[in-house]
Amino acid sequence: MPRVLSDTDVADFRDRLCEAAEHLFAEHGPDAVTMRQLAAELGVSPMTPYRYFKDKDDILAAVRTNGFNRFAQALETARDAATGARAKGAAVGEAYVAFALGNPHSYKLMFDLNQPHVEKYPELEAAGRRAHATMTGYVDDALAEGVLGGDREQIGMMFWAATHGAVVLELAGVLPPGGARKLQLSLDSTLARGLRAKA
Repeated sequence: MPRVLSDTDVADFRDRLCEAAEHLFAEHGPDAVTMRQLAAELGVSPMTPYRYFKDKDDILAAVRTNGFNRFAQALETARDAATGARAKGAAVGEAYVAFALGNPHSYKLMFDLNQPHVEKYPELEAAGRRAHATMTGYVDDALAEGVLGGDREQIGMMFWAATHGAVVLELAGVLPPGGARKLQLSLDSTLARGLRAKA
């Protein structure tokens, strides 16, 4: 007779399955990974994952939700710990690069694909909105202090595009280790000069 699983048992297995899925999805692409492969990775029967997730898309949504929330938490913590708009912007940029390079599989799954029927996963949508807010939160600080001038969404997207590009180049081996951080600092200061609020 199968044992009754506690909430902790369920949460632990879901975490283990998501961790295995993150690596397989990032390395091979979600379409190339099967539920059978995920089960084999954990040494369980092919039907076991279905006790915890509806299907592979459900697992992918959970993996991406976790990634977006951890990413947002890292950037929020960095922003909250700094004082002044310039320091907050620098801290967020540093936290962004550190998260991306320290969690390349998560980062790839967060930003390299658009998941079909995302509306079926409200937790993923909420995590995505939270992560997006980290791209404009520190811009709000700079606008409020008169450090920058312009449209918050557009400015946030410019800084994000610059940082994302630098990270992707290092992850691809085009930039040497540490190159993304160095380039990100240069791009940020150049953009900030161009976007400086007019007196």
